[in-house]
Amino acid sequence: MKAIKQTDFQFPTQTKFYRGKVRDNYYFKDKIAMVATDRISAFDVILPEPIPYKGQVLNQIAALFLKRTEDIVPNWLIDAPDPNVAVGRLCKPYAVEMIVRGYLAGHAWREYKSGKRSVCGVELPEGLKENDKLPHPILTPSTKAADGDHDVDITREEIISQGIVPENEYKKLEAYALALFERGTEMAAQRGLILVDTKYEFGKVGDTIYLIDEIHTPDSSRYFYSDTYAELQAKGEKQKQLSKEFVREWLMENGFQGQEGQVVPDMTPEIIDRISGRYIELFEKVTGETFEKQCSEQAQERIKKSIEKYL
Repeated sequence: MKAIKQTDFQFPTQTKFYRGKVRDNYYFKDKIAMVATDRISAFDVILPEPIPYKGQVLNQIAALFLKRTEDIVPNWLIDAPDPNVAVGRLCKPYAVEMIVRGYLAGHAWREYKSGKRSVCGVELPEGLKENDKLPHPILTPSTKAADGDHDVDITREEIISQGIVPENEYKKLEAYALALFERGTEMAAQRGLILVDTKYEFGKVGDTIYLIDEIHTPDSSRYFYSDTYAELQAKGEKQKQLSKEFVREWLMENGFQGQEGQVVPDMTPEIIDRISGRYIELFEKVTGETFEKQCSEQAQERIKKSIEKYL
């Protein structure tokens, strides 16, 4: 199956183009069209091979959950005119990502395991094991490094003192993020899942704050299966999870963590198929809907026409 690695359109009213890690972004006067490609990144590195259907999975999950949370905070999405396309309001993004964690996993666990007991200024209790539930959900924000290539931890106090986000607005972002996590936790529980951690991004148009980018997707979130969580945790075994973490684990097992001099391991057809299957599995498990594969042979023309028609 031919994957969508990138798009290179030029629309008459287009004002700007930006190629992100996994999305191709087409800017217009007051709107943006995001094309969710099949590129995949890990450790802030775009891997050499795209994953079939990954873009469709991300785009459709995000559109679904943006719709289901718009009563909490308005969001940027206007329409999803194609399985790989989202069109929405052009917002000025805040320079922080709001990461909410309900369990000690991923980056937070790696920091804790190294001996740290404070993550982004949030104190963690002693005696925790990997994947333990935290006493309550915590916010561990991040921002972009000076070179813009990778995320770095930052504290609430630093965000406010450095003027990255005004205090009154940051309090709103905190409240929105925690409310969204609570809703996401409820929706996950209905599907037999645990929302472990996730990230939210926000932007502004005028004085209005909007939720932007994606929400509760495998690229931005981590899920555990609730029916096996307690037993596996008691045994000290790895949790069965739905997230992109298995890609990171595969890379680490093969000597790659995005550090200088390291080489991405060979992405064989078998590995690519396995990753694609996991993304589709997550879509169906999280949404409760059957994933309908869109033919990607004519995807470029299909995507282009969907944006043109909408504009």
